[in-house]
Amino acid sequence: MDSIFETQRQTHEEIERYEHALAEVLLQAPTVHRNITRRDRKAAEILDRIVALRESLVRQYEDEPGLRPVELAALTAPPGAKGQGDDLDEFYARFEKIKDFHRQHRNINSRAFINELEELVKGDGMETVYVDDEQEPIIVDTMDSVFSGEEAYGKHLDLYYAHSLYLNLDGTGLMSYIAYIDMLRHGKLERTLETKDKASPSYLNYVQTLYDYLVGFFNRALPLINIQAKLKEEEENFATAWEAGQVSGWEEKKKAAPAAPAGEAIWCGYCQKHYSKQTVYDAHLKSAKHQKKEQAGNPVPDPATTNGSPAPVATSSSSSRDKLRPAARLTYLVTALLAFPPIPQILLDSRSEVERRMALTAREREAELERNEEAAPPPPEINPQDEEEEEDDGKIYNPLKLPLGWDGKPIPFWLYKLHGLGVEFRCEICSDAAYQGRKAFDKHFQENKHTFGMRALGLPNTKHFHGITKIADALALAEKLKREGREEMAHLAKAEEVEDSEGNVYSRATYEALKKQGVL
Repeated sequence: MDSIFETQRQTHEEIERYEHALAEVLLQAPTVHRNITRRDRKAAEILDRIVALRESLVRQYEDEPGLRPVELAALTAPPGAKGQGDDLDEFYARFEKIKDFHRQHRNINSRAFINELEELVKGDGMETVYVDDEQEPIIVDTMDSVFSGEEAYGKHLDLYYAHSLYLNLDGTGLMSYIAYIDMLRHGKLERTLETKDKASPSYLNYVQTLYDYLVGFFNRALPLINIQAKLKEEEENFATAWEAGQVSGWEEKKKAAPAAPAGEAIWCGYCQKHYSKQTVYDAHLKSAKHQKKEQAGNPVPDPATTNGSPAPVATSSSSSRDKLRPAARLTYLVTALLAFPPIPQILLDSRSEVERRMALTAREREAELERNEEAAPPPPEINPQDEEEEEDDGKIYNPLKLPLGWDGKPIPFWLYKLHGLGVEFRCEICSDAAYQGRKAFDKHFQENKHTFGMRALGLPNTKHFHGITKIADALALAEKLKREGREEMAHLAKAEEVEDSEGNVYSRATYEALKKQGVL
């Protein structure tokens, strides 16, 4: 059994090391939003580990099993207390256990915990993924799987799914995405729905989806904010307001008794209806419908008055309020989350980003995506001996196999994407040669290799054949040009020429037209 005191000492040491690591992480001052979010997530992970260790340490000090006094008595036993008086018996017994443990576990690295902590603090979040078909590994950023493209690593909110659920609610009408964001900025989840509409399962699904997304966004993008404490506080506020019937938008509405008609209203207890005139009421008494209900009996008194006093007002039943409570609770919590900093500013930034992207053309969006492509990750740190060996071998770290620039080093990844060098074009006329990028592909039609291939096919390398890479297509185009040329020559041969008095030669059609116009 492990020593309780050693376990406590080790826990104290781990907490202290985690606190130093947390200080190092918080001292980092990144400028890019993605790195800021990565730093906050590291700090939140360290804080969670510290909290777990502190809770474990509290349980150890409370000593619920009662083992601490037993071990303390064993360590402080007087000489001869165990039979043959030696106050070092317990020490040697524990020493033998330690030696047996290390004999059985020879591969334990005493610096494993320190190395793991250094990797957590100084790691760049990149993971190396090996693919079966590829010889070189692929380096992937773990943050890409945490956020969607619309969220931009926690800079904006992705509310498209919640917007679609809102549009599918009955009675909402059409609303653009920008207008939906503006509505949320003002702390409203809907504008036109009545209480009966908000009691539907579709509305409950809508507010549940919005609530889950906002809580998840806080955990992913703003991990240092204690959102659970905020939610617990708002839960208590909602319970108090709900019991008092003071939840905004969910107040208990009372059903007023039907008002009596203006003038001398006459009430028919059998038909349960008011009549404004005596003549109308007298005609009603002769109707078969009234006489049938009169024979059945059971007249109903006038609801406007009961014994000369106003009728009691009916309130909504408790069962109907219990059905509304889940939707009202989620609406209250989501409204509180939308007003909690920094969500209002993030909503404003999200609206500005949507407007900016809507103003871009398709070509500008593609160019922006290419510019935003992540550059190739830097090479791993190597010691000077390995660097000298690499210089001697002449090897260059190029896992993505990028083309070399003028300085002999791989070009940046954004430049590689901008020029489309990842797209391969093949030309069958040039012996199925491959060209990387549209620029190199268009340029090769004027090069000697393509001209030699066209000459081998017996074709001229003119502008008519620009963009043709298949031999069959080039031959078919050449045959079409020859056919059109022969038809044009035949038409010219059949054309009749006419000479005027001044010796000018015209075709017959042109001559007749000019003569009709009075020019000739």
